Amino acid sequence: MKKILLLVSLISILTLSCVVFYVDDYISYGQANIFWGSKGDEVKTVQTKLKNWGYYNGSVDGVYGYKMYQSVKKFQKKNNLKQDGIVGNATKKALGIQAKKKATSRSDEIYLLSQAITGEARGEPYIGQVSVGAVILNRIKDSRFPHSIAGVVYQPGAFTAVDDGQINMKPTQSCIKAANDAINGWDPTGGAVYYWNPATATSKWIWRLKPIYKVGKHWFAKETY
Repeated sequence: MKKILLLVSLISILTLSCVVFYVDDYISYGQANIFWGSKGDEVKTVQTKLKNWGYYNGSVDGVYGYKMYQSVKKFQKKNNLKQDGIVGNATKKALGIQAKKKATSRSDEIYLLSQAITGEARGEPYIGQVSVGAVILNRIKDSRFPHSIAGVVYQPGAFTAVDDGQINMKPTQSCIKAANDAINGWDPTGGAVYYWNPATATSKWIWRLKPIYKVGKHWFAKETY
């Protein structure tokens, strides 16, 4: 009888331990991710970004529902992310949202910027690579654009390298150095927030821009005529 009671007690303790670990993991998961049924200010932030960028047409009410789920999946597909509708760290990074548990470090920002430069300008002269990095950083300070490197880089339709997947290439050493120089304040463009290659540009709108600087194959501009 004592052996039976001891066995039952052990089973109860093991079961309780499993439940505790499961609950702890679930709570941690819920704190780190946003998914269907989530509520709060962080959900509103995601809704606002998706709405501003044309992915979401629902209410900014802080409640994760069906429309938001479809919008998140559309955003994930556009940015070559896992299409699960869960706003985890990778999707937050693409949205320009700082994860709660781990703040974006300077090294993370430099790496993403160097990826963008590699995708957009790896074949350009070094000063041209710095110039592309400078444009991305200049956009952060401009009210017309998102206010983070990730937000600017992943803004829908902003960069060809994001659309065709070249953003995921391993950065070249030259582009890493260019990213560091741009972040440290070197701006050869004089404040430009646009650049384009006249030989490959397909948008008619681009020809409204007033060029102020040229290096390699790229022209740079601050504003339209």
